[in-house]
Amino acid sequence: MLNITVQKTAAPKQKPADEKALGFGKLFTDHMFLMDYTAGQGWHDARIVPYGPLAMDPATSVFHYAQEIFEGMKAYRTAEGRVQLFRPDCNAQRFNDSADRMGMPPIPVEDFIQAVKALVDLERDWVPHSDGASLYIRPFCIATDISLGVHAAKSYLFAVICSPSGAYYAEGLDPVRIYVEDEYIRAAPGLTGFCKCGGNYAASIKAGEKAEELGFSQVLWLDGVEKKYVEEVGSMNIMFKIDGKIYTAACTGTVLPGVTRRSIIELLKDWGYEVIEGPLAVADVMKAADEGKLEEVFGTGTAAVISPVKELDWEGKAALIGDGKIGPLTQKLYDTLTGIQWGRLPDEKGWVVPVE
Repeated sequence: MLNITVQKTAAPKQKPADEKALGFGKLFTDHMFLMDYTAGQGWHDARIVPYGPLAMDPATSVFHYAQEIFEGMKAYRTAEGRVQLFRPDCNAQRFNDSADRMGMPPIPVEDFIQAVKALVDLERDWVPHSDGASLYIRPFCIATDISLGVHAAKSYLFAVICSPSGAYYAEGLDPVRIYVEDEYIRAAPGLTGFCKCGGNYAASIKAGEKAEELGFSQVLWLDGVEKKYVEEVGSMNIMFKIDGKIYTAACTGTVLPGVTRRSIIELLKDWGYEVIEGPLAVADVMKAADEGKLEEVFGTGTAAVISPVKELDWEGKAALIGDGKIGPLTQKLYDTLTGIQWGRLPDEKGWVVPVE
């Protein structure tokens, strides 16, 4: 168990009066969690301090060799005023899976959760009260050696920051248009596709800008070997309901194992759906659309929870889905998962962890 010291700010920030104007990732709370790692000593000096800049040498290795990882999770306020997390153990384990691939030291799952809970507990007044709004939590770890040389660092900084965020869908679930990217790739076998590391996201920016210029909200990535099979969307996993069955890419090293994805699959199986995790060719998706069998498409992720898709464009051809409206299964999944997260529905899975 961590021995966390707490230094409270002497100048607390003014909390926003209008939670509808929060946006995402623009405003940060009063405090942050920090903990250091030194080879031979392990993790030490766990502390909560006032939020502020980090002083770093220009030769700090993270700037040059990108040894860094992060997570994305949320704290939710129930109608009764309780604050709770959603499956933080899954985030902690995924964080360690990313750390292992990037040659970084793991953090015990219980310590990761303790750090998050301690910070959220201190910042509980920052957890929004309005429907759909939440406190976004960003744990991350960076290499802090002051040295140039391509090798695993011997010192690291683990940090957790929080940002109150408005409802992702301020005016209801709005289906999006997605561009199938077949020039650039996001991941390939043996690389870091399953990690939450910044390099994966940096490599996706150019394709994302291209899609935006063409009027699309997101990019759908194909596999990095044949550029044939659907994998994931820029900021979320993706699922296809074809002729009554649910298809999604398997998490075999090139796809991020999303916590929301995992939860959705559990719900679908509980409801009797056949969920097929494996290769799905984009050509077969387009064929299913032509035959009227592509019933629903939706993304899954922490930020949006569920993101309905109304159109897929590949090689100049458009597949229109569900008359441009959210499908009944997509809506049910959104209502169920958000109901559990915000405490409107009973948690029969043991997914919710109260912050007490």
